[in-house]
Amino acid sequence: MSIPQEGGGSIEHHADLVTYLADGCKPPSAFRIGTEHEKLAFAWKNVRPLPYEGEASIRALLEGLMAFGWEGVYEGETLIGLKKDGASVSLEPGGQFELSGAPLDNLHQTCDEVHTHLAQVKAVADPLGIGFLGIGVAPHWSRAEVPMMPKGRYRIMSGYMSKRGDRGLDMMLRTCTIQVNLDFSSEADMVKKLRVGLALQPIATALFANSPFIDGRLSGALSTRSLIWTDTDPDRTGDLPFVFEDGFGFERYADYALDVPMYFVYRGGRYHDVSGQSFRDFMEGRLPGLEGETPTLGDWADHLTTIFPDARLKRFIEMRGADGGPWGRICALPAFWAGLLYEQSSLDAAWDLACHWTAAERAKLRLDVITQGLGATIRGRSVRDIARELLDYADAGLRQRRRADKSPDERLFLDPLVEIVEEGRTPAERLIARWKGEWGGDFAALFRDEAY
Repeated sequence: MSIPQEGGGSIEHHADLVTYLADGCKPPSAFRIGTEHEKLAFAWKNVRPLPYEGEASIRALLEGLMAFGWEGVYEGETLIGLKKDGASVSLEPGGQFELSGAPLDNLHQTCDEVHTHLAQVKAVADPLGIGFLGIGVAPHWSRAEVPMMPKGRYRIMSGYMSKRGDRGLDMMLRTCTIQVNLDFSSEADMVKKLRVGLALQPIATALFANSPFIDGRLSGALSTRSLIWTDTDPDRTGDLPFVFEDGFGFERYADYALDVPMYFVYRGGRYHDVSGQSFRDFMEGRLPGLEGETPTLGDWADHLTTIFPDARLKRFIEMRGADGGPWGRICALPAFWAGLLYEQSSLDAAWDLACHWTAAERAKLRLDVITQGLGATIRGRSVRDIARELLDYADAGLRQRRRADKSPDERLFLDPLVEIVEEGRTPAERLIARWKGEWGGDFAALFRDEAY
């Protein structure tokens, strides 16, 4: 989750909120790719989650990375993240270790960034006896044994989450994802990309499904992470059917965000609990406990990070449907979405594929892929078949981008997804087969064989 924003200018009118989003527009020549991935950090000695403090801990990892030029981000005296050259490492609720990559020109740079990060974290972690696992949900840690990291927003969020769904704490403490942030050139371009992103997010969920376990057992889902998201907070999650309505644009999204209940206001280096209150009240200086205080654009930016639909609009579009996974699949997600969204012909083809799906059909597909993966269907077509078609579009889009500063070109990052579709089996199904077979139900063996 994000590092807090402060300042950014005052908000005078509702139009300022809309302008903030619209200011994300940029020419296609300036389009960038920002890749984020989370991973479970654990102690090899007992295959358990790390505390914040101690010799082998999350803080030790953060402090160790500072030797590579990362600058610390603090909440009071607490180290809550790192930043460097447009990238950040954030303190996640359950100690999941996340790299939020810099906005980069091409996928080769993204892959270089990912590998540099891995080399740095291993240089710090190996002497401490710390390992990392890429998976969608911690397979055998109970919720109670995962320590909550000492960050003010998480204390506020955890208290509010329990009022809005049964799985919010699971989402915070035990899940990991891969995400990609992509740009838009205009309001119309944003609208089409956000619609494609929301409609096709279930396809990405199936391709990257990698969390069949929870609490030391099979969950019955292929993406338990996605299942958890269905019972987290209905006010701020899901498909956003209004995005597909006529007239949708920046203003309509701003109106939606205004009505999503707030969690906090960040002032003076600490988070103030305003959970459940309205950003509209904030604009009028009527927040209980902060009477007379009015928001800045930094507050608006913070609020936008507390909204969790399957595809999220900020000054870019964030694709949020994929489980965490092994190192070789991290670059596949940005390849999939950049290939579809960054060339007009591929974007148009992807929209033509999904534009006639109804809200009810999209909602059903979103649920079906959680347990059925590539076998789920919509309008008589399997997700496997749709994924194969989309990968063709993504391949064509990456070929048209002509980002071949290395050989072969960016299309090579799609190879893991092509393999999944050709095999017809999700990563989760591979894990299940190994867990039932060679691992004999031993999660220590899973960590041993799947760790980075």
